[in-house]
Amino acid sequence: MQVTITGGTGSLAEYVADELSPKHDLVLFDRVEAGKNRFQYELKGRLVTGDLTSFEDCQRAVEGSQAVIHLGAIPYPVDHPDSIRRAQETGRDLLPWDETMRVNTMGTYYLLEAAKRAGVKTVVAASSNCVLGHGFRISGTPFPIAYLPVDEEHRLDFEDSYSLSKHLNEDTMQAYSRAYGIHCYPLRPAGVNRREMLEAFAKDYQQPDEWNDWLFAYVDIRDMARAFRMCMEASDRLPPFEAFYCNAADTRLLEDTRSFVERTRPDLVPKLRRLEGRASLISTAKAERMFGWKPEHSWTEFLPAGARAAR
Repeated sequence: MQVTITGGTGSLAEYVADELSPKHDLVLFDRVEAGKNRFQYELKGRLVTGDLTSFEDCQRAVEGSQAVIHLGAIPYPVDHPDSIRRAQETGRDLLPWDETMRVNTMGTYYLLEAAKRAGVKTVVAASSNCVLGHGFRISGTPFPIAYLPVDEEHRLDFEDSYSLSKHLNEDTMQAYSRAYGIHCYPLRPAGVNRREMLEAFAKDYQQPDEWNDWLFAYVDIRDMARAFRMCMEASDRLPPFEAFYCNAADTRLLEDTRSFVERTRPDLVPKLRRLEGRASLISTAKAERMFGWKPEHSWTEFLPAGARAAR
């Protein structure tokens, strides 16, 4: 079948296209033309150049498709104080203060409306584990953890525009699913990492001594691309709408997770559920249960042989 991938010339799209191209015809939709992205690779599909915030461009991108993989987005809160400070320090041009909300929320709305009119049956979108609210804190208050590992039932407590935009996108997807019967599935990845990023992290690894509300979560880009394919291909067996956390089975720590929590946040020990070895603090059990996805890769694959043996 024909599948449209938004953000189609981006980093994750390369791996998603590799997963889908053997069995599906691809339409790659992006405002960045081929060869102008920071990741250069051979595109596997027909490129439609346009903008998510243009309804007409979205219509061109989904015409004839039966499914959409929605990856396109502004990947951080441009109006966050830390984002503004980093841009000023590096001399980068500041994006308009409302760019994250404008592109992410209206882009998703236009895309879903175009998909509805085109008769698209399934939309699988890149949401974010940031909907949880544990990252990009602005108020200075710590993220309120009810239990660990967190899962899809855990309370959300977001503050920033990026996390809010992803939450609103999930609500928009659920509304279109209820109203029009489109099968919609937001996947919530944690820090999608290419191979070279994991290699660099393993090479320079230093054991943290302090707790971090980001929960030391990440996901290998190969696993994430597989999650998109598996969820899309399982859509006829799934309820019309579900959200799923998707991250690695382990953390960015070499220390056992329970031991690290005991050492750095003893107040959270009573909130620990079953947690063995280096298990992630964000559960992916729902994705495994509902469409069979399990993460297969770990950053520890890139540790020197001696360090792997010692862990």
